[in-house]
Amino acid sequence: MANRLLAPPAPIHTTSQSLDASSENTIPSSSSTTEHSPLSLQVPSSPTSKSLGGETLRSRAESFNSTAETSRSRADSFNSKAETTRSRGNSDLTTLRSRFEGDELTKEEALRPDKSTEKDFETDNSPFAFSPGQLNKTLNPKSLAAYRALGGIYGLERGLKTDLLAGLSVDETTISEKIDFDEATATARSKPIDARPIIAQEAIVSGHAVQGQFEDRKRIFNDNRLPAKNRISIWRLFWNAYNDTVLLVLTAAAVISLVLGIYEAVGQTHDPSEGQPVDWVEGLAIMVAILIVVLVTGLNDYRREKQFSTLNARKEDRQVKAVRSGKSVMISVFDVMVGDILHLESGDSIPADGILVGGHGIRCDESSATGESDAMKKTGGSEVWQRMVEGTATSKLDPFIISGSKVLEGVGTYLVTSVGVNSSFGKIMMGLQTENEETPLQAKLGRMAKWIGVLGTSAAGLLFFILLFRFLGGLPNNTQTPAERGSVFTDILIVAITIIVVAVPEGLPVAVTLALSFATKQMYKENNLVRHLRACETMGNATTICSDKTGTLTQNRMTVVAGLLGTHTNFARDIDVSDEEKTILTFAAAFDRLSPDIRRLLLQSVAINSTAFEGEEDGRATYIGSKTETALLTMAKDFLGMGPVAEERAGVEVVQLFPFDSDRKCMGVVIRLANGTYRLLVKGAAEIMLDLATEELPDITVQSLESFELTESARQKAFANIDDFATQSLRTIAMLFKDFQQWPPIGVHTLEDDKSMARFEDVCQDMTFLGIVGIQDPLRDGVAYAVKRCQDAGITVRMVTGDNLTTASAIAKQSGIKTEKGLVMEGPKFRQLSDEEMDKALPNLQVLARSSPEDKRILVKRLKHLGETVAVTGDGTNDGPALKLADVGFSMGIAGTEVAKEASAIILMDDNFSSIVKAVMWGRSVNDAVSKFLQFQITVNITAVILAFISAVSSPDMRSVLSAVQLLWVNLIMDTFAALALATDPPTEKILDRKPTPKRAALITTNMWKMIIGQAIYQLLVTFVLYFAGYDLLGYDTKCSGLSGQDFTRCTDTLHTELDTMVFNTFVWMQIFNEFNNRRLDNKLNIFEGIQRNYFFIGINCIMVGGQVMIIFVGSTAFQITRIDGPQWAVCILCALPCLLWAVVIRCIPDVYAKMVFDFVCKVWLACARPVMKVLRVVFRPVGKVSRTVFAPTKRFTKRTVSKFSKKKSAEDEIFNKSKNSAAADVEAANASEMKTMTSPTTPSRQQTSAEFPLQPPPITLTTAT
Repeated sequence: MANRLLAPPAPIHTTSQSLDASSENTIPSSSSTTEHSPLSLQVPSSPTSKSLGGETLRSRAESFNSTAETSRSRADSFNSKAETTRSRGNSDLTTLRSRFEGDELTKEEALRPDKSTEKDFETDNSPFAFSPGQLNKTLNPKSLAAYRALGGIYGLERGLKTDLLAGLSVDETTISEKIDFDEATATARSKPIDARPIIAQEAIVSGHAVQGQFEDRKRIFNDNRLPAKNRISIWRLFWNAYNDTVLLVLTAAAVISLVLGIYEAVGQTHDPSEGQPVDWVEGLAIMVAILIVVLVTGLNDYRREKQFSTLNARKEDRQVKAVRSGKSVMISVFDVMVGDILHLESGDSIPADGILVGGHGIRCDESSATGESDAMKKTGGSEVWQRMVEGTATSKLDPFIISGSKVLEGVGTYLVTSVGVNSSFGKIMMGLQTENEETPLQAKLGRMAKWIGVLGTSAAGLLFFILLFRFLGGLPNNTQTPAERGSVFTDILIVAITIIVVAVPEGLPVAVTLALSFATKQMYKENNLVRHLRACETMGNATTICSDKTGTLTQNRMTVVAGLLGTHTNFARDIDVSDEEKTILTFAAAFDRLSPDIRRLLLQSVAINSTAFEGEEDGRATYIGSKTETALLTMAKDFLGMGPVAEERAGVEVVQLFPFDSDRKCMGVVIRLANGTYRLLVKGAAEIMLDLATEELPDITVQSLESFELTESARQKAFANIDDFATQSLRTIAMLFKDFQQWPPIGVHTLEDDKSMARFEDVCQDMTFLGIVGIQDPLRDGVAYAVKRCQDAGITVRMVTGDNLTTASAIAKQSGIKTEKGLVMEGPKFRQLSDEEMDKALPNLQVLARSSPEDKRILVKRLKHLGETVAVTGDGTNDGPALKLADVGFSMGIAGTEVAKEASAIILMDDNFSSIVKAVMWGRSVNDAVSKFLQFQITVNITAVILAFISAVSSPDMRSVLSAVQLLWVNLIMDTFAALALATDPPTEKILDRKPTPKRAALITTNMWKMIIGQAIYQLLVTFVLYFAGYDLLGYDTKCSGLSGQDFTRCTDTLHTELDTMVFNTFVWMQIFNEFNNRRLDNKLNIFEGIQRNYFFIGINCIMVGGQVMIIFVGSTAFQITRIDGPQWAVCILCALPCLLWAVVIRCIPDVYAKMVFDFVCKVWLACARPVMKVLRVVFRPVGKVSRTVFAPTKRFTKRTVSKFSKKKSAEDEIFNKSKNSAAADVEAANASEMKTMTSPTTPSRQQTSAEFPLQPPPITLTTAT
């Protein structure tokens, strides 16, 4: 017979009796009338009983109060069928029954659709009994009436064609057999769940991928994906790039120039000897240049949006535990289907709506989904259904599991009823999807860009008025035609506007986005999933890392390698024969000496007091759960003869479960024994457990479990073993037990909401010591090197762990965290320190042992108070506050709970400390990329604006040496190409050789100012010499000496055009060479380091070089230049190339001296700039108002026109909008309630309104580069 697959713990209340025939629906009855409802780690029972040490565990029918006093039929369970168990028809004849909200509603009333959700009730050719709309009626708000109308948990099971134990079949595709609503809700089970046929593993699980899996379920109920946020179309991105006031004004000027040029060429007569005028080409060239800028910017934005969409999809994906074909498996959250059975554990974020099948002490935080701040206790669906039929149901019963909420405590399973857009939280999220967040660096650079833009705009305005006054002053003597005079004025306007285009560094925020998108993509490949972009840049400046030990510094591959049974029997895997003081046995020898009773007790402590279960990973059977628990289960399987975990748990009645608590460092379970007594089993941190023990089992070979007092010598011997294990870097776990005659015991405090449950602190006293195990968790490869690299980078690494002081110190020394002068402290002592004492101890604190999550939070808070940039790792639910408080929170992708992941900024997908070092490198790379681009762009801004300004003012015909089209080409190089090239330099190990940048450090360091001003001086000097003296230096003054008249004029015009071409060519080549200079921000000279690994940089520079060569050779008319010959090319290159050598000279200037000079210049400049800014503000404020008034109607009209013709709705968009509209009420309710600190991973953060542009220049701080 095929082995049946057994699901993990799922407590179910069942018996073999049926309800009274007069009931409206027949349901399973209660299994007991005692005051304690029998909870069970119950799964499909084994076909054979399992023997533990000679005593066979009873089957479920026998183990659950099978005597006449405790297990009776429903007819005998209560005093009288007529008095207490009646059908609904006669329930009001004798006694008052409890009621719940909506109890009086009929099925039709309870499931009546709302006007906004009528479509959810319509299904086409559905094989299922229920529609998505009917299933949603159980929630929003929670409705027991709708739950009853659907037939309860068993009606849902039948109607959704699933199995509460085995889950969905992995071979399911389409469903041929249909079931209607009445059949699903009217037919109830007349036999207990554990007696139902269980599907054999071999008959269900396919060894191949199933094509069209769950096809009907997806068609009717959808999958667990939300429609992607409407990504901005590429046409909209093009429009956004063009929808800039400056570009719009420039377009208008270009159109005017084009019209006037065409009029001059066509509408007027010209001297045939002068040729046909081509002034119209400039207007056309400007329009083409604008088009190219818009296309490149739009494509760049499209690429960025696509990358972030991919990142968001990865960010939302995670693994959840499901039962399919009777097997517990890990599946993607996107693959959850209606009808799935999912596991619930403390710390889980619930992925879909559903009904609780069964569990132990399930409490949920539903604040992020419903706004309810209290922890909500959940009741199993079968118990709720039973109470309904009995007439004892009240509104306090809550079997509803809401997506987006979090499990605070307990374990269990639930049936999924709604997924994706149909789930309650999915509907809310459809109305909350927002744009990507703005990082602090983006905001800071945005403000700087505005300030630089103001300066550039001021220069352009000043140039415009100077040239305008010159133009107006020359009008009396001007003999040009009106069209020609209009063309001159238009040229003046175009030059001024083009200077604004160049001066406004709109590429600064774009550079941050490019650097972040590139870095996050590369970080994902190196096991860092960035959830919040700001964390990427912040991590580069981290000054301290507070790291967990287990799984981060160690491998999280735990194995029991030593132990102590009682206080006398030591065992170990590798026996040290040189130790003559104590006798150490092998595992087999030690466990063979156990008596059957003690063997069974030890097996219960390992198998029953555990939340781990059997499952599959990579196609092989394994244990899934806490690595500590899986290590103990492996030991039990190898040496205690433990069979399948589910079978070991099948015949054991669990009365109360105490989930693991990181504060008390232990977990426990209460089971009912065959003789009617109760046993509390506890395991946890060895030294804490030993303090709770007052008795021991003196001899593990005797049959009796009689205990004796734990003497002081025996206690000290056990402590010595703990210290011995800890010095070998072993995690020590102790096991305790205690028997009680009744539960809850007399005189103990019980829980307020459940009097049958005792408080752990009251019962976990005077325990009997069973033994200790030492669990080995080897250090990860490369951790010591990674810690050393962090320390070299100026980052202090601290270990924060729950292990004892000795174990933590041993691991810290192995990893290099603990130094000779380092301080090691325990959490309880640390939290007792005053703030002053903490601040004094923190600089030397390297290890915090036996720490609680609250200790970690306090540590992070005090470190931030001291000005540290703190990164912290965490994996547990209670780590959430510390992860949220830290500057950068790292959660564990493998061992971390969903709550921890939601609270974190970055997820370590491999749980490896070395990946944190990679995050530091990429964070610094992002900051460096922005600094490189900032240094490059400000240099170009200064030189381009000054060159265009002075050349236009000094020119007789008021023309800049750099035409509008040339300036647009320079702007394209500066804002787009350079951003791509400089933002994609991958980090090297050498990036960790410097200290972190302080939080308040200036964007532009002294070293950067040196390079900016130095290069600007060189470039202006070269271009001015060429422009003003080049005619004489190059011998052009003699080339036309033999000519006269028009020939002389034509010759000089040609030579001046060649000279202007050389100035333009030299200027562009200086920017190309200076881009290489900007690959380094320090004073080192090798600017080509790592260039061979940056294909973006190489490719983009090839494009810029190729584009410049093409412009010189074929762009003469459009760019107002002429083709130059070889010697002239040589002059251009030889004038531009020395900027590389000039950079070497600049780097040799000591930063200290440069800082002194810059400080003085800044003070003088600020003193002069403030009054000038006030004047400019007064002058340009009216101009700005007039400009906005003039262009507002045009802008609105264009927006509406583009929106009307470019917006195309797909089917997916319609779903999106429909869901968004139907969720409006939910969104309003959710926004009205106060959200807690921890939110769902898909809950977007509200963007803050950007600060207004300051009226005075921002303070400029100079820092010295190291």
